[in-house]
Amino acid sequence: MKRSLSTAVSLFLLDALAVLVVFNLIGWARLHHVADATHFVGLPLVGPFALMVTGFYLIDGYRRRTDMLSLDYASEHLISLFAVMLAAMLLTFVFLPEGYTLQQSRIVVMVSFLVLMPATLVYRRALYTARLRERRVGSLVYVGDATHCVAFAAECTRLGLAQPVIYASISGITVPPFPGLALVTFEEVLGQIESGRLEVEALVLRESNRELSAELSQRLTQLYFRGVPTYTLELFHQVYWRKIPLYRLNQTWLFQEGFQIAREPVFERMKRLSDIVLAGVGLLLASPVLAAAALGIWLEDRGPVFFRQTRIGRNHVPFQILKLRSMRVNAGGDRYTQVDDRRITRVGRLLRASRLDEFPQLINVLRGEMSMIGPRAEWDVLVRDYEAEIPCYHFRHLVKPGITGWAQVSYPYGANMEDTLRKLEYDLYYIRHFSFLLDAAIVLKTIHIMIFGKGR
Repeated sequence: MKRSLSTAVSLFLLDALAVLVVFNLIGWARLHHVADATHFVGLPLVGPFALMVTGFYLIDGYRRRTDMLSLDYASEHLISLFAVMLAAMLLTFVFLPEGYTLQQSRIVVMVSFLVLMPATLVYRRALYTARLRERRVGSLVYVGDATHCVAFAAECTRLGLAQPVIYASISGITVPPFPGLALVTFEEVLGQIESGRLEVEALVLRESNRELSAELSQRLTQLYFRGVPTYTLELFHQVYWRKIPLYRLNQTWLFQEGFQIAREPVFERMKRLSDIVLAGVGLLLASPVLAAAALGIWLEDRGPVFFRQTRIGRNHVPFQILKLRSMRVNAGGDRYTQVDDRRITRVGRLLRASRLDEFPQLINVLRGEMSMIGPRAEWDVLVRDYEAEIPCYHFRHLVKPGITGWAQVSYPYGANMEDTLRKLEYDLYYIRHFSFLLDAAIVLKTIHIMIFGKGR
């Protein structure tokens, strides 16, 4: 926790310094002929700085565990700052009254943000690299039964966590249950942590574990107050991976805290209002591109431009979804789209890669059948299968389906039952932890996916 706070504070202060330096230098270079060009600009930069901090927060730019060296983060970083630049220009030259200091030059504001794009990324990468060199890799210590520890270790591997996993056995099992998984007694692990011989990223406790003695529980509490990060397995899933583990689902899961979008009418109304505005503006702006795409679809095989299919919406109400057709007419075949699927037309492949085939769903949004952001609208035929195989799958129908969503930007296209289970974990996280900040983060990640053609 202390390391995470230190990272966030360091980056926050560097961002503040970068804004002060860059805006003043660009302003001086642009306005050096003006009499007061040497005047230091400070307070007027609070607005642009606040927007920049918000943009970085949405893409986890202050999070210690974010891989600042990855190409995905770099692209999201640049997209976020470009969006912040547009917002700052709109705020400065449209909404603020005349006389505001930054209104002296649009060029200064624009160029300053263009300089900040690489500058803020450079010192983030440098700080991240320095931390990697200096810190010892902490272990994840799992406390629970062997079977669930194996599942936990496999999930860590699948999601790219580099920390070694230690199985802290309480029941006296002496054989490691998973290749490469270290096994020690729980008392031994506690001793190593208490003496400083073991660096710990997190202690993870299975919620159903009832074998802890009063003495071990007290030692765990003492370590927690000493700053050793300790999580239940469910909380670890939510904090590290931002998903809900399916093992925690039961018929009373919906009655826990959260779920503002379903429980508070004000959130639903605000979301509906934003859906109408965004869908209307989106259709207006996209109409020339949609017309060109429709012409391309028709010219390729003279088939229908639109694809219609029955999907399941909020409260399990079916509706007809509208998309640009990307497959051959009467293609048949597998229910799921596969990599290099031969049923996809040449125009359709481009539409899927850019996500343009999804744009007609804006009409579904205006009708109130969908939202801009939410769980994927699934085919009614597949929903019947999922509900028969997956307990509590129907929970995802608590909210309207969306054109994009947390599962869509966090997990690849689902092509089988296992993928459906994994995507459901992200959908349920969104339903429980809905916020407009989370929606904004999803929008930025969706733009990243569209630009780099990660659709199928």
